[in-house]
Amino acid sequence: MRLPTSLDSPTPESRCGNRPAVPGGFIRGGEVLKQHFSDLVASKQKLRRADAIACVRLRRQEANQNLGFASRPFVLCGLPVKRPRSGQLLHERRNGHFLLQVTGHPSFGLPWGQDRLVPLFLATLAIRQQSRVIRFRSAAEMLDTFGMQQGGTQYRRLVTAFQRIFGATIFFGTDTQREKAMVVHRARFSFMSEARIWYSRNSDQETLPCEFQNEIVLSEEFFSEILAHPIPTDMEAAKALSCSPAALDLFTWLSYRCFVAKGRERVPLFGNAGLVSQLGSADYSRPRKFRERLDGWLDLVRALWPECPAKIDENGTGLWVDRASAVLTAGGTHVC
Repeated sequence: MRLPTSLDSPTPESRCGNRPAVPGGFIRGGEVLKQHFSDLVASKQKLRRADAIACVRLRRQEANQNLGFASRPFVLCGLPVKRPRSGQLLHERRNGHFLLQVTGHPSFGLPWGQDRLVPLFLATLAIRQQSRVIRFRSAAEMLDTFGMQQGGTQYRRLVTAFQRIFGATIFFGTDTQREKAMVVHRARFSFMSEARIWYSRNSDQETLPCEFQNEIVLSEEFFSEILAHPIPTDMEAAKALSCSPAALDLFTWLSYRCFVAKGRERVPLFGNAGLVSQLGSADYSRPRKFRERLDGWLDLVRALWPECPAKIDENGTGLWVDRASAVLTAGGTHVC
């Protein structure tokens, strides 16, 4: 099939309406594709994701993954995927005997969507630095960690994410406890007093002087939880899935669930012990809708982790998992 171009006509605008021409009378290739083959044109976001997926798979093959750490409460039970409705300040998820309750601050609301990158970033730094006092030099460090574009818009998005995370009260416990164990309380944090030094409009200033390092102090409870149950994850995979919170939840959940599996095991999709009650996805009134979404999330996970053994059963009511690892050491051994 021959692509129509300006060479088919002496007038470069005759076939492309008022599309802009490049010097020499030729129409830009991207403009021709958009007009005649729009289904073949990928967005910049899709192209960036494709590059990120290729990077994840290459580094996995070379056992050269960028090792990060997730905190157990947010692996077993996800934060909201979509923006909660106005006035909603309570989010609850259950994983067997484990219960996660998140109460949002009245001024900031519940954490949701890409906000889940904040505890992942902080847990990783806490493990790497082995300290509940976390220091980093610039907001650009976190933006780059998760493939977020540099600039004022993303910076403001980052600030509001920290407001929601540290403004929330998070409880994580089990049904066997009389009282839920408090993991994080907003009164222990003073994030916003230091947030203003994170961002410099001078693009040449990559870091700040040592005396102006960003500093966040984790609560003793949350830091102890991270040290006691560090869950390894692939930070490049998290970057690739940063715009798909539900798929990111599934990836981190499967990374943990497949590693601890003793063999082929079935996880129900529905009911109080079902996967739908564990992930941060919204409740679906129709099981078929959840299965469709889960299929799509699994496709993204397999793109990053081709050996992932997870598969929806024939009845569409359960998910088969098997022992496997999404994170490898340089020697090719599993990590968890």
